[in-house]
Amino acid sequence: MDALVIHSAGDLRVEDVPTPPVLTNQLRVRVRFGGICGSDLHYFQHGGFGTVRVTEPMVLGHEVAGVVEEVGPGAAGFAVGDRIAISPSRPCGLCRFCQLGLQNHCLDMRYYGSAMRTPHVQGAFRREIVVETHQAHRLADGLSDREGAMAEPLSVALHAVQRAGPLLGRKVLVTGCGPIGALVVIAARRAGATQIVVTDVGGFALRTALKVGADQAINVAEAPQALAAFAADKGQFDVLFEASGNPAALRGALDVLRPRGVIVQVGLGGETTLPLNTIVAKEFDLRGAFRFHEEFGIAVDLLNQGLVDVKPLISATVPYRDAGRAFALAADRSQAMKVLLDFE
Repeated sequence: MDALVIHSAGDLRVEDVPTPPVLTNQLRVRVRFGGICGSDLHYFQHGGFGTVRVTEPMVLGHEVAGVVEEVGPGAAGFAVGDRIAISPSRPCGLCRFCQLGLQNHCLDMRYYGSAMRTPHVQGAFRREIVVETHQAHRLADGLSDREGAMAEPLSVALHAVQRAGPLLGRKVLVTGCGPIGALVVIAARRAGATQIVVTDVGGFALRTALKVGADQAINVAEAPQALAAFAADKGQFDVLFEASGNPAALRGALDVLRPRGVIVQVGLGGETTLPLNTIVAKEFDLRGAFRFHEEFGIAVDLLNQGLVDVKPLISATVPYRDAGRAFALAADRSQAMKVLLDFE
């Protein structure tokens, strides 16, 4: 079956990739839609990110939804025709972190479309894939396959919100309004945040963040001093979600975060220098947020019940054979948030 295979930066090909046989507790799924993630863009544009490099052909993709076409032995509870979102996370379940309930830190993680290990873990941008039953989460009849493909990035946002602790009645700042930042807005509102302010340098992203529930959007490129009003009395925000990966965004937000505020670093941006005097003096809690585990099922439940709306984030759907155009559009933040590939 066709798959999108990255060979090196800019070298993305449609290739025939064999589908393995369906074994015990497995499902063969016809992939319908897949979302282009920031990591997919890094592989396409740069051949990797940080020290992670593509060193062998690898199928991209990890945000997908599809329909079950074959049910393996022992795969109870599933039937041909079931529409599902697929969790790309496959922890070993045996290592000490899995045993502690920290599956996102699994020592033998196999996460779709990742060059973090060699051989690389092949991804899900393919017309057909075989998955374990624990990866499959059934979609409600009223939910589209496109929305189902958004379960993975929503899971990332839900994990970030979980890392922040209770948000009921809290004032929240989100720096960086790409797809993950916008989904953090959705997740923080569901968690009870009463005020959510977002910052970015792009007007399209800020307008989209307002559509999904932000109370105020600040373009820090056009109005770099606009956050200053929130610095009164040692800072007005209780929680900062830093989703841009830009060191300047993190440093600039510390003045408006109150003492003992919580910083959740979601965006990846490489090494940075931290203003330790400020962190110590204001007693900040600095927390990372990496991937997810149980949040995937929660994301699908929220989508199935109509408790969150991700449709405003879906900017375009492009046939997989036109992947070059799709990736170029996904990289253009002036007109796109989430671009989906159509594998039908």
